Amino acid sequence: MQVEYRVDLRPHHTFGLPVHAAAWVELTDAARLPEILALPEYDPATVLWLGGGSNVLFGGDYAGLVVHLAHKGIAAEARADGRVAVTAQAGEIWHDFVQHTVAQGWYGLENLSLIPGTVGAAPVQNIGAYGVEVGEYIASVYCFDVDTQQFVTLDAAACRFAYRDSLFKQEGRGRYVICAVTFVLDTVFAPRLAYGDVAAVAAEIAAGRAIGAADVAAAVCRIRQSKLPDPKVLGNAGSFFKNPVVDAETAAALLAQHPTLPHYPQADGRVKLAAGWLIDQCGLKGFAVGGAAVHDKQALVLVNRDHASAADVRALAQTVQARVAEGFGVALEPEPVWLAC
Repeated sequence: MQVEYRVDLRPHHTFGLPVHAAAWVELTDAARLPEILALPEYDPATVLWLGGGSNVLFGGDYAGLVVHLAHKGIAAEARADGRVAVTAQAGEIWHDFVQHTVAQGWYGLENLSLIPGTVGAAPVQNIGAYGVEVGEYIASVYCFDVDTQQFVTLDAAACRFAYRDSLFKQEGRGRYVICAVTFVLDTVFAPRLAYGDVAAVAAEIAAGRAIGAADVAAAVCRIRQSKLPDPKVLGNAGSFFKNPVVDAETAAALLAQHPTLPHYPQADGRVKLAAGWLIDQCGLKGFAVGGAAVHDKQALVLVNRDHASAADVRALAQTVQARVAEGFGVALEPEPVWLAC
């Protein structure tokens, strides 16, 4: 297994900060993962298991070993209930995988089109968009348990999926290396169009036809491209802050003052608020600290506008949090994982 040293990480994380890894390994076969633990460069306290780098921010050069999970492959098996179990290796590019499922007539993930990152990262964040969360379709996650040095399969319940959260972000972080994910997808298409402009844009694309999964996927792509910057053009980590969830009393008080505040009642009685709206109302679109800025079209996204440093991004994020807390009494929590270096 080849180890490289002082590797430039800019191509390997979507924010494009000028940082390096002290040591780097490219993993193209999950079965060889146990070999990494025998490398002299391996330290369980500092090793970083990296996918597409769309949900991490480096605070500087990374002093430990970075393992790039690049193994790929997709397999499918028909189920007795008419659905299909689709297993994708962790290194598959998420958007490419979604496009593949739609082309094969396997439905459910089309609303999650164009989300950056890899299949292996999807369960960690329980990625979601346009009314769908990936955890709804995950049957199991195949992992390497670093503590026991065994491969294990965790069912959906064990993964403890919640809003932008999972076992892998909590006590399982650093213990379970995701190798593959098995999804259970439908073979009969049932569109989910209640969120945002998806229904209208999908109908426009369908142009009189019955709306299909490819139309929904294309609609989501069109909407995302109209609002969100392409990380290949303008470095970013997607939605930088989670939509805050507050108690009903707090939501009622805010809505009395701000009737146009987008809000979404939750099953537990709490209310989810639109973080982007809160940031926008603070007049922060386009606001910059050094080379980092709030995107001028979508306030929920922070961007690398001009050779931003890690310090620029951190200072900008803290300013946004402070302004929203001051203006609305609401705490914003970042989505990307900050890596102390």
